[in-house]
Amino acid sequence: MSQGFSIPRFKLPRLFSAIGPHLPQWPHSLALATALNAAAKTGLLPADSLLPLEGRSFVVEVIDAGGQASFCYRDGLFRPLLSAPTAPDLSFRANLSAFLQLLARQEDPDTLFFKRELSVSGDTELGLVVKNMLDAIEWPQWPVLSSVTRFRHQPFD
Repeated sequence: MSQGFSIPRFKLPRLFSAIGPHLPQWPHSLALATALNAAAKTGLLPADSLLPLEGRSFVVEVIDAGGQASFCYRDGLFRPLLSAPTAPDLSFRANLSAFLQLLARQEDPDTLFFKRELSVSGDTELGLVVKNMLDAIEWPQWPVLSSVTRFRHQPFD
């Protein structure tokens, strides 16, 4: 878990899931593919662990936001897809809080899966490859923002 900061379980207001699907989804796909490529370039995602992803398609759906990101891994790059494939090789579905908890390592995928907060469908073997790859990531330590709390209690001049 991160340094004293805990991401609470929450669900976005229903308005988001009602409007989200009617908005363009390609920005989500572009943003996620760009972030994954940056993680690969910096070594967070080692090149050898990406080999089993070659030619595979993925969908990440944020249920309570009504958004999804579709991408594939081809020729050594994550590439956004303009529309979701009808049968992606691997698909993840969860609310925003569950994905944030995964990223912060507050919860692991198995726990969220068994609590039915994370849905994974598609190629089971590929799912295990992705899970093991994410588990192996050594996230950098972020500095604690103590200055934020210091300024919160000071009066204005």
